[in-house]
Amino acid sequence: MTDTHKPAPQDIRQAREDNPKMRERDLAQQLGITEADLVAAFCGLNVVRITPRIETFLTEIQTLGEVMALTRNESAVHEKIGVYDKPIVGKHASMLLGEQIDLRLFPDSWAHGFAVEKQDGEFTRRSLQFFDAAGEAIHKIHLRPASDLDAYHALVTKLRLDDQSQSIELTALPKPEEKTAEIHELDADGLRDRWTQMKDVHEFFGILRSLKMTRHQAVQVIGQDYAWALDRDALSAMMQHAVQEQIPIMCFVGNRGCIQIHSGPISNIKTMGPWLNILDETFHMHLRLDHIAELWAVRKPTKDGHVTSLEAYGADGEMIIQFFGKRHEGSGERGDWRQLVENLPRILRSAA
Repeated sequence: MTDTHKPAPQDIRQAREDNPKMRERDLAQQLGITEADLVAAFCGLNVVRITPRIETFLTEIQTLGEVMALTRNESAVHEKIGVYDKPIVGKHASMLLGEQIDLRLFPDSWAHGFAVEKQDGEFTRRSLQFFDAAGEAIHKIHLRPASDLDAYHALVTKLRLDDQSQSIELTALPKPEEKTAEIHELDADGLRDRWTQMKDVHEFFGILRSLKMTRHQAVQVIGQDYAWALDRDALSAMMQHAVQEQIPIMCFVGNRGCIQIHSGPISNIKTMGPWLNILDETFHMHLRLDHIAELWAVRKPTKDGHVTSLEAYGADGEMIIQFFGKRHEGSGERGDWRQLVENLPRILRSAA
């Protein structure tokens, strides 16, 4: 799909020069283009188009050493510093199971890739950036002072594509969870029957697919013994309690092509305008509190007992961010995490 209304690559580059401090995402929005369009306009200059195929670099990315992994959606940014290790490459989903960088990757959504070099004063900032077919950022890998530059250049050379054109063709994509029915039309009894019999939280996605239900719809109809609405301020309260009581958490931020996970304690919480931030040594999270339309506590059965999550949804019903207490497969949920979530301020709802 070619958009004839897009500014020409040279006009995009001029706009970048005129707005040197503006974030790429914000500048792209101002120009009416995607972030991928903005990056592509610099191909042949400080940008190299590379293959977006996950399997071609996933097993070699660890050669870069310490890097920063960034995954975001419209409302949340998740940044982790560490090494890309313990890759598991699959046809429909791949994983990185490192101690610091923990990812779930969905290769069908990876459509465009770029190696980007950007001057920042005396320093050159280098990154690998990946986008979906609609031009939305999926995942970025930013080099750090300790990264191996020789390995980076070798990897870019290997991944480089013959096509280095300065414009890309984009495809409009459907929403990840397309609503197919109204709440009163959903099979609430069927959902409850299958929900109560879950042995593993990963069964949840199959249940939703078979019942043609979104995650947001499911929490609305399952019943308040399994999902209950919380005051939106409860998310900040949860973080503050987790810091005070040193409760290690899991924080999930994802988009169509990638989910990034932090597992461990958090310590430095700061609010800046609408943003709630975690600013720890190897983990940064930035969350737009004003984008949260609903906050839910959700309880799912597993063979190891119930697992409790905190889930924030946007006005469009899409999940923005999700939290659990840190746990290992095969072990029960932490009692302090469960108690914390169950005591957060609830929104009373009618049974209707």
